[in-house]
Amino acid sequence: MPERFALYYAPDTGSALWRHAAIWLGRDAATGATLEADVGGLDPERRHAVTHSARRYGFHATLKAPMALDGKLEGKDLDRAIRAWADAHAPVDIGRLVLKPIGGFLALVAAEQSAALTDFAGRVVADFDGFRAPLSEADRAKRHANASLTPRQAGYLDRYGYPYVMEDYLFHMTVSDSLDPAPQAEVRAAAENWFGPLLGEEVMLDRLVLFHEETPGAPFLRRRDYLLLGDA
Repeated sequence: MPERFALYYAPDTGSALWRHAAIWLGRDAATGATLEADVGGLDPERRHAVTHSARRYGFHATLKAPMALDGKLEGKDLDRAIRAWADAHAPVDIGRLVLKPIGGFLALVAAEQSAALTDFAGRVVADFDGFRAPLSEADRAKRHANASLTPRQAGYLDRYGYPYVMEDYLFHMTVSDSLDPAPQAEVRAAAENWFGPLLGEEVMLDRLVLFHEETPGAPFLRRRDYLLLGDA
């Protein structure tokens, strides 16, 4: 499998939210640095065990899911397109974040997801789909095997390479892997303790952030931020 690129939202690297999340996950996706600290009542070894996948992907909210590029295109083509797109689109208010379980994993989500936020994510998905290499049959079968998709989600998987888009999009920033109920309760209490002081603040989706997986299974790295400069 070739390298993959993803378009995410992630808070500014100087923000308290990014710093808290990087410490919680044990890795800063912007620098690649490993971080160890006792936070939220969980020691690093225990916390790393329940955030393995989330740590590899880095702290983010998905807009355009990880994709291999169409064979006719290169990373510099994607870079130019993101720059132009960001120049033409305005920031979107996310509002206040809350910590909640989504199935087995924990995430920070918008307290009330607005139609504007859902529409914005849908535009990113559609406008950058021309850069995506077609979904392989193996990847398609794997996605169906790992989730019970609705007919609409199955259609989105075929159309956009990812099922949870458009009406089915949920803004979320993952902070744990999938957990059974008992460990999830323990991790949730620790995460609420750690992130709680930040959850009363308003958050703005003010940028697209390009993340990059150099080789299959490698940690995703935060490569470039593109501030949204368009008029509201």
